Amino acid sequence: MLRTLFSPRLVGLHLVTIGVLISFTLLGRWQLGVFEESGKPHAATDPAPVALSTLVQEGKRVPVEALSRRVTAEGTFDASRQLLVAERAPTVETGGGAQKDAGFWLLTPLQLADGSLMPVVRGWVATASDPAVAVPSGQVRFSGRVQPSEPSDFARRRTAPLPEGQIATVTTAQLINVWHGTRLQDGFVVATSQVTPVPPGGPGQTTAAPPQTPESAQAGSQGQVQDMRLVAVPGPTAAGGFTWRNLAYAAQWWIFAAFAVFMWFHFVRDAVRAARATETTDTSTPALGTSPQA
Repeated sequence: MLRTLFSPRLVGLHLVTIGVLISFTLLGRWQLGVFEESGKPHAATDPAPVALSTLVQEGKRVPVEALSRRVTAEGTFDASRQLLVAERAPTVETGGGAQKDAGFWLLTPLQLADGSLMPVVRGWVATASDPAVAVPSGQVRFSGRVQPSEPSDFARRRTAPLPEGQIATVTTAQLINVWHGTRLQDGFVVATSQVTPVPPGGPGQTTAAPPQTPESAQAGSQGQVQDMRLVAVPGPTAAGGFTWRNLAYAAQWWIFAAFAVFMWFHFVRDAVRAARATETTDTSTPALGTSPQA
């Protein structure tokens, strides 16, 4: 039997079958990866910046179409109500406490023209005593992106409460209890440019400074604190839609691989049976030139 299994013809069949199995398995995995990737959110069109007041309304939740939109904002920061969002990385995509050496978000309410407050993440600092914690005074303007209220479980659980003036997440329900007696807008804005003062005589202007990347913002500008980094915030995304055709292709390749195994088994079984039949015939046939004994 071993002689049959390792005959040149069957060895070639074994090698071809192994090659087919590896190729078809990888092709199926590739199609499955395409299927999985199709279901992930992908970058959407990033519209031009608009005034913050056109996207959010007092007493209403942030609409879905406003999430991650670029906005321009103008108003006055309320320094007395500033909070530090503790144990946060300089990105909105990482929850609280996820990094060992995380710092603080500077969360400062911006008083808008209608008197309501919009929470604004001005930037990120490494320590609570950083000079960048100081709040700019007077009328200011900046550009940013709108974010929804964070869930209360977006930060890891703590065994001890945070110090006074610090919170774990930017949650509208929590901020309402902290900032008593205010008209608070839902969600928050993450600044994507340095906050700049409004020039005297031009309070009505709403043109914001050009957006900067978190890396370029580290250098700051002359007359501003150098240690504050902007918090990275992604642009708008669109929900992905699974391409079921690719899943069918994956199943098809794996079915082909299973059929190849079936055919290999079929050919090997027939070869072994044929070899055994030949051996049986050879042992049962009398040798030539001999006659049966009386």
